[in-house]
Amino acid sequence: MRILHTMLRVGDLDRSIHFYTELLGMKLLRKNDNESYRYTLAFVGYGDESSEAVLELTYNWDQDKYDLGTAYGHIAIESEDIYQQCEQIKEAGGKITREPGPVLGGSTVIAFVEDPDGYKIELIAKKDAAQGLGS
Repeated sequence: MRILHTMLRVGDLDRSIHFYTELLGMKLLRKNDNESYRYTLAFVGYGDESSEAVLELTYNWDQDKYDLGTAYGHIAIESEDIYQQCEQIKEAGGKITREPGPVLGGSTVIAFVEDPDGYKIELIAKKDAAQGLGS
């Protein structure tokens, strides 16, 4: 068994696809409209769905905003060069909510960015990604 995808409801599909592909470097893998039920699904990720977990961006045509609730935490993504990636995200108009640096009480280097719908994405330096938040 493996994780296939995580689904996020988004208010503006084009804006979200832009964020995940242009700012975070994912690829748009596929996109499908369902006219009968008025929604579009777009799958984005770093690799093929046959071997990699991906994100499913769900756009309901008649809704442009969602309450994120209190249960959602974040998506974590490994970053080759977390400092450079955060600079590129800022230069492209993205929102960094926590600048890169060691996690409190440990040495793992992390940062947080927010997508256009307010979802939090944790960037973890590649050298630290396998150890979680330990030292």
